[in-house]
This record gives sequence, structure tokens and C-alpha cells, in this order.
Amino acid sequence: MKNAVVYLEDGTCYYGQTLATTGETSGEVVFNTAMSGYQEILTDPSYAGQIVTMTYPLIGNYGVNETDVESGGVHVKGFLVKEFCRYHSNFRATESLIDYLNRYKVMAVEGIDTRALTRHLRERGAMRAIISTEDLDPKSLAQKMKKVPSMEGADWVKEVICKKPYLWPAEGEFKDRPRFRVAVIDCGVKFNILRIFARLGCECQVVPAGTTFEEIMAYKPDGLFISNGPGDPAAVPYVISEAKKAVGKLPIFGICLGNQIMGLALGGRTFKLKFGHHGANHPVLDSRDERIGITSQNHGFCVDIDSLDKEQIEIINKNLNDQTIEGIRHKKFPIYSVQHHPEAAPGPHDAQYLFKDFITLMEESKKKQKTRAEIHNIQ
Repeated sequence: MKNAVVYLEDGTCYYGQTLATTGETSGEVVFNTAMSGYQEILTDPSYAGQIVTMTYPLIGNYGVNETDVESGGVHVKGFLVKEFCRYHSNFRATESLIDYLNRYKVMAVEGIDTRALTRHLRERGAMRAIISTEDLDPKSLAQKMKKVPSMEGADWVKEVICKKPYLWPAEGEFKDRPRFRVAVIDCGVKFNILRIFARLGCECQVVPAGTTFEEIMAYKPDGLFISNGPGDPAAVPYVISEAKKAVGKLPIFGICLGNQIMGLALGGRTFKLKFGHHGANHPVLDSRDERIGITSQNHGFCVDIDSLDKEQIEIINKNLNDQTIEGIRHKKFPIYSVQHHPEAAPGPHDAQYLFKDFITLMEESKKKQKTRAEIHNIQ
């Protein structure tokens, strides 16, 4: 272990000790209030470019395994905790969290007063930070901070997407004959989203962000899904433009960054939240049936509620902590999207019914297409 400093852009310093990986890294520091699910958090592509602080004091007590991953690797720029557990215990564990972090060469720091850091971020807002074991001088780090990029205006999606299209097959009774084919625009998609679609009998054709709408339609999809992902939604106009083309052509479902992209595609604006929503305990109201669900969330940007055309767009979900938009639905076309993560991983499963809602949209769309075809044949 080696002494390390976490230097924030406002000049505040927090000191601790690193694990085996040393050196220097930088990113936007945010806090996550989940008590478990650290492996899913580490492998969530939405955290690309960020340093994650865990508010729960002891991290690593159940180790890690080969199943609970949300992508092909670790995406966080740094990981800050009060204390790492040295003796994990779980029948599913195949490795300790410490060995896992060292294997992926993550700058992981313990001994940080994570409560103090979290309170500071809540008061001052999420900010850029540098983790260093080589340079502990605040004056020197202040100069280096000038070169650390902001998350605003930065395209992190291109850093985490798949390089080429791939197929995620349906499962169970629908393995050989899927109920629906869903085109998934990968902006940093979590594997649990694909797992849920597969369990519901959907075959997912995953394509990298930047794929044109015409290329997507060549797969003959029954619906379009726009995934979660990192960074500023306004920085990916190449996804927004293709989402616009899909409006009125396919049923559309978006999650997290996908919700923000749909908000922009439908004429709205987005803005950066003060410290974002990162955790597994955010209450969300579904106005369609007055249902309140506890949700998993991970985003730093949000759709501006006043920027949407209320004659065309309906607000279906609200965050009960700060009243921000958590979901929108088009009044004319089969389109809806949510800001939270109904697939959880980690987090509660309260909102997983939203995937079935999308299945219903595709079923209704298919029936309408069949009816139109029959009328055309009669004529």
C-alpha cells in the first residue's frame, strides 16, 4: 500500500492509501449510496470517466464472481472507500475484490472519510478530481487540474461501445423462435438489460452507437431500444439524429442516457444535475397508476421538464427526492423512456415491469401492421 491524495478541483484534499495500483488518474468524482453491488458498479459503462465513492463503509465482504458483471471490463477511473474487506465470504465468490481491482489496475483508495467527501459533494456538487500516489503537493496538482476535462460536452460513449454488431439470443422456450427482435443501440449497454430481454423471449441485435437508422432497419426489428451510457447526451448528436428518424417508425424504449437522447430527439433540452443520482434507493412515482417504486439510478444529466412540448409528450415518472423527470411517453407514437434503471443490477426490481410494457408496445404495433396488410390485400 502507498499513501495517496484525492485532490478536488476546489482545492479540497482527502488522504488515504492505495492498493497495488499506483500512479495518477483523474475524472469526475461522484458518490454511490448502494450498500452492495460494487462489482456491477465497477463494470457499468455509464461510469466511464468517473471516480466512484462508496458511502457504505465496508466494501468487498462478499468478493466478486464471474457472473455479476455488466460489461466486458471495469470502467471507473478510480474507486474510493472507507475500508476494503480483507476476508470475503460467499459461496459464489471466485476472487476477492482487492485482487479484482488490482487485476484491472484500478486506482483504488481506502481510508478516505467517505462521509465527509459525500457531504462536500452534496454541498458543492460533483467535480473533477485527481488521485495520485506520485504527487502529493496541492499546488502542483492544482496546475494539473487545469488539463482534466469536464464531463459536460465530452463524448464518453465512443469509449465504451461494442466495436461491431452482435446477437444476444432469446432464452427458454423462445430460444429457437424469438417472440420479437429488438434492435439495441449500444451507448454502453448493461448486460442485465440484455438478460431481461432474453428471458422475455426477445432476440437482441446489438449495434454500436453511430449505426444509421437505415442499417438498423435492415435487421427487420420489431422495436428499438436505446441504452444507458456515460457522459453528456448533447455530446452524441450522431445518436440523437438516428433516434429522430425512428420516431413513428418503430416502438422505442430508452433507459438512462437513452431517456435523455429521446428527450433531445423529441425537441427537449438536457442539463447537468448538481451531484447526480447514483444509488439503489431512489423513490420514483409512476403517474399512470400512482405506483411508487424504489429504483436504481446512475446519471449526471437530466431532461429539462419545461423544454418538452406537453401537447406531444407526457411525463410518466418523477423522482420524489427532487421532482426531476424520470420518464416520458409520446402521446401519439409508441415511445417511452425512463431515467432510472429498471433492470437494476445492482438494486431493487420494483420497475422491471417496464420491460413488459415494451413487449406490449411491440405486440400492439405488430397487430396494427398485420391489420394494415390484410386491408391492403383486400383492396
